[in-house]
Amino acid sequence: MKAARIYAEKDVRVEDVEVKEVGAKDVKVEVAWTGICGSDLHAYSHFVGIPTEEHPISKRQAPLTLGHEFSGTVTEVGSSVTSFKPGDRVCIEPNLRCGECKECREGNYHLCRNSNAAFIGLADDGGFAEYCVMEEQYCHQIPDHMTLEQAALVEPTAVTYHGVEMAGVKAGDAVLVTGAGPIGLLTVLSARAAGASKVFVSDVSKERLALAETFGFVKTLNPAEDDVIGTIMEDTNGDGVDVALECAGVQPTFDTCLEAIKRTGTVCVLAIFGKNPEINAFASTIKEANIKFSLAYSNIYDRVINLIASGQIPAEKVVTNKIKLDNIVEEGFDLLLNDKSQSKILVSAK
Repeated sequence: MKAARIYAEKDVRVEDVEVKEVGAKDVKVEVAWTGICGSDLHAYSHFVGIPTEEHPISKRQAPLTLGHEFSGTVTEVGSSVTSFKPGDRVCIEPNLRCGECKECREGNYHLCRNSNAAFIGLADDGGFAEYCVMEEQYCHQIPDHMTLEQAALVEPTAVTYHGVEMAGVKAGDAVLVTGAGPIGLLTVLSARAAGASKVFVSDVSKERLALAETFGFVKTLNPAEDDVIGTIMEDTNGDGVDVALECAGVQPTFDTCLEAIKRTGTVCVLAIFGKNPEINAFASTIKEANIKFSLAYSNIYDRVINLIASGQIPAEKVVTNKIKLDNIVEEGFDLLLNDKSQSKILVSAK
């Protein structure tokens, strides 16, 4: 089968590989669509997140097949599989977990100490391929009225909905989202689904803000041109937002979040920072600010599936292009790194 495999920095090759043998607990999925994530771009650009020694759970190391945001149809199941059968349509919850550590036993498998935030598609073979074989615990069946394109968006939407829930967004809240990349845009949609009545989004990219404006309920702000804090204060009667969701991962946007929240407000960081941010402890204390950090998700996949399938989170609005697997480097990775008008690109192996 064809698969896009990463060997080193800027070295991703679409090549023929053998399909993994289906074990007793495994499900074989014919992949329909796989989204390109920022984590894939970091892996491609800097070889970040790819094990160069055997991973303790997957027992794999580079070269590996990338892709962790994917959907498809079950074609074969192992002898011990009870939850799926050939023909079932599924999406994949890719965070690897040991099932034995304290965190896993308590249900916080996204914090598995043996996984160390590893994923199928980064530390094990993933969805940029014609087929993927994994244990049935990583699969979720999708409803008949949900498209496979929508199903490929469950994973990044789960990231954002987990952050929104952790931040405590509720009906009537005013919310700021900093960063209008795919995660930022899905965070906007997730905040709205959670009941936010006012949603501000800030970004220096006019192209990304233009995409956010198509949602119809967002107030967009460009810090290079607009007074972000002044506008927020004016629109919230001088109070500030209830929640700020940080999706850019740089110091200026973190500072904006802290400045924008009301007293007792919450800043929740969904982004991964390349450089550790400094926190203004005095400003945080004066506001009794709640500062939280969100990692991936756990125990919410089925809810997110239903939110997307029902239209409460129209995740498909962030998709800007669909491409073939053969063209993943030029029309996928390179395009996303150089063209800010692109948001989420879906890849088909067919």
